Amino acid sequence: MRVKEVADLAQISVRTLHHYDEIGLLVPDQTTEAGYRIYSDANLELLQQILFFRELGFPLMKIKDIVGSPGFNRQEALELHRKLLLEKRSRLDKMIATIEKTVQHMKGEIQMTAQEKFEGFDFSSNPYEQEARERWGEQAVDQANAKVGGMSKQEKDEMAAGMNDIYRKLAALRSGSPSSEEAQAAIKEWYDFLNKMGSYPPEAFRGLGQMYVDDVRFTKNIDKFGEGLAVFMRDAMGIYADNRK
Repeated sequence: MRVKEVADLAQISVRTLHHYDEIGLLVPDQTTEAGYRIYSDANLELLQQILFFRELGFPLMKIKDIVGSPGFNRQEALELHRKLLLEKRSRLDKMIATIEKTVQHMKGEIQMTAQEKFEGFDFSSNPYEQEARERWGEQAVDQANAKVGGMSKQEKDEMAAGMNDIYRKLAALRSGSPSSEEAQAAIKEWYDFLNKMGSYPPEAFRGLGQMYVDDVRFTKNIDKFGEGLAVFMRDAMGIYADNRK
């Protein structure tokens, strides 16, 4: 099947399939002399697996690591997908039930308790902060929080502008090598910027870069500046950390 046929079949965009090919996640078994991608049955089976992982929120590079592992077992993976999707359905069912009860309550048909009004919700923690605490400990996060909390609105705006400038600079370099002099100079700016906020030694800097591709939330926000930027930053940050040893 050609790329357009596969895109229509899986209800995804041609651009998505091109991206999967470019990052080595789903490489078609054949390419014609004219440059057309041809997908085999094995490619379609792998694509199905990828889309199950995506539905569950796995980042692309994590999926690549999983499906490329020598010990990867497709049947075991499908059983895991089923288990996780059932858990997800259970959570969604609770949310739907809360909505239905709320509508009935508004119509005066039933009375809801305060607890029933919030069944299914859980915003008890900031997932970014929790993950950062687990990776780098309490001190670095507390320092960063205290630093930002003590800033004026103007200072916060200037900080955001500086951060965006570095992202744009790195995005312009992402088609080149992350080890190039220009890329390493730009990533040093990012390293220095982060260390104004808290204490990020080289290994913590490397870990942060890995999170950019392991966590789909980070990948989505960073790649707004250019597709593939999160992966490029991860690689550049790892090289920078190696050079700082």
